[in-house]
Amino acid sequence: MSAVAPTVAVRTPPEKGLKTGALGLASSVVIGVASTAPAYSLAATLGLVVSFVGIHTPIVVILAFVPILFTSIGYAELNRVDPDCGTTFTWAGRAFGPSAGWWGGWAIIAADVLVMASLAQVAGQYLFLLFNADGIGSDPASAWVLLVGILWIILMSYICYRGIEISANIQKALLAIEVVVLLVFSIVALVKVGAGTAPVGSLGVSWSWFNPFGGDFASFFNGITLMLFIYWGWDSAVAVNEETENPTETPGRAAILSTVLLLVTYILVTMAAQSFAGVGDSGIGLANPDHSGDVLSILGKAVFGGSGFGSVLSHLLILMVLTSAAACTQTTILPTARTTLSMAVHKAIPASFARMHPKYLTPTVSTVVMGGISVVLYVAMNYMSSGQVISDAVTAIGLFIAIYYGLTGFTCTWAFRRTLLHSMRSFWLRGVLPTLGGLILWFAGAWTVWSGWDVATDDSYTTWLMPFAPHWRIGGVFLVAFASVLVGLVAFVVWRIVKPSYFTGETLRQDLAVTETGEIVHIDPGPAGA
Repeated sequence: MSAVAPTVAVRTPPEKGLKTGALGLASSVVIGVASTAPAYSLAATLGLVVSFVGIHTPIVVILAFVPILFTSIGYAELNRVDPDCGTTFTWAGRAFGPSAGWWGGWAIIAADVLVMASLAQVAGQYLFLLFNADGIGSDPASAWVLLVGILWIILMSYICYRGIEISANIQKALLAIEVVVLLVFSIVALVKVGAGTAPVGSLGVSWSWFNPFGGDFASFFNGITLMLFIYWGWDSAVAVNEETENPTETPGRAAILSTVLLLVTYILVTMAAQSFAGVGDSGIGLANPDHSGDVLSILGKAVFGGSGFGSVLSHLLILMVLTSAAACTQTTILPTARTTLSMAVHKAIPASFARMHPKYLTPTVSTVVMGGISVVLYVAMNYMSSGQVISDAVTAIGLFIAIYYGLTGFTCTWAFRRTLLHSMRSFWLRGVLPTLGGLILWFAGAWTVWSGWDVATDDSYTTWLMPFAPHWRIGGVFLVAFASVLVGLVAFVVWRIVKPSYFTGETLRQDLAVTETGEIVHIDPGPAGA
């Protein structure tokens, strides 16, 4: 291997009308971290992970981080040569062909749309909990929660419609509240454990928590698969690449920094929560099924107390989860609208999705449609199985996250295949690590499908008994994932018949492959966007 890799040419994406240079590194990192909704993700997932792996949850946090980091490196490398807001859609389409790109784009859309119902529901619940209306806030399927959730989606869609800078500034304020309160929560919890004032069941921090061989493989991998969800979202920092200063470098750096900041946050909060509450299945124990979907509001009252300044802090914790869900709602709309914008520019979906606002320089149709579909699905799922299908939808998202993250990892290695042996940096950062991350994530996606099909794994909140032979009882997670793929298949086939230009390579003709001399094959953008 030579010591220096060749200089890589950069492809200029077709003009889409987005506002260039609007975001710096700090704003991009904020968008990447806020998109994961750390507080919301921990509140909704930590208890479920503990039920699988017990005291070994901290090591699961680290193990789940590994494929995410590897994939973020692949994102950064691809963004250096092709800073297109379509990300996986564009990159995979250039490397593996139009069909691969289209399905990569569909996976992004499906994941983002499916999670919106959960985010809106949490925002609705926590708004009522914030004002001590526990009777309403404790009922996720309440009509009042539904109404507030719908209004929340509309509000966040409007903010995204108004412009990327307004969105980024709001994210900074929301994330600041979130990080500060999480830090205070963790410090107070650990101090109480150290002082011996924590409740019965508390645990001292131990190195055994970081033993990766402390349980069976199935339980560990179920925990890792769930933990992957709480890391999801950092790629939003790359999805706004065309609106970022230094678009070839800043988005990739922001993506990697986001994943590292998330790891630090999750480790700290997980250790504090587990140490203070323990892993029991009663009381405030993290494995208690009665509050497995919302551990932070329960722990907030226990850690801070219910009177005086403690009441203020516990309500701040509730506000934090609320703002976390709000931030994630906003930053889920942002990347999806830009994915559909890029798909429309390249004629992979109707051209109307590429329509831009002349003043705000945002994708209008893409943003409005994303919000509208989210509202419709939220209402529908709220009345299916008393809203429990929303929880199954969150789990089903794991399949689509695995698909497009993994596909991006493979795309990176394939695009740089001719330069992998030019340096150790290329070999590892463009070859081994992205591919390894992709393999782990695709295995996790397959695991999600299998466990969602097999109701014996108890991974689904809802089930469906086939009314015909062989009368299988199928888990709701599998059904949500299957329905999403089926809708995508219908759209894929119909559009391929109605508008075949994208699929025949007329609008995305480039092969994203870097030659040994560092040039991209076929960098002429052709008629895309014409």
